[in-house]
Amino acid sequence: MVQRIGGNRRKTRFKLQKNDRTRTKISLSRYFQKFEPGQRVLLKAEPAVQGGMYFPRFHGLTGIIQSKQGKCYYIKIKDHNKEKKVLVHPIHLRKVE
Repeated sequence: MVQRIGGNRRKTRFKLQKNDRTRTKISLSRYFQKFEPGQRVLLKAEPAVQGGMYFPRFHGLTGIIQSKQGKCYYIKIKDHNKEKKVLVHPIHLRKVE
């Protein structure tokens, strides 16, 4: 068998890139933000922080907070017809009203 080349961030050069205006220091308030179960969130990756990042296929999707594990949150998202649970650090999440 041939071994697959590349990792989770393969072919994401432009997908996970920040624009020039937002390429500054990371906001601590976004790093330590709190969420409640049942709250809707948007998956938007912070490329400067690789820890707690989801698989890039889910970039831009919205989901619902299920529970908390340590510093991270379980998010329930819909991937085509399947419902999936993703463990994500809060810096990669945005609140949706």
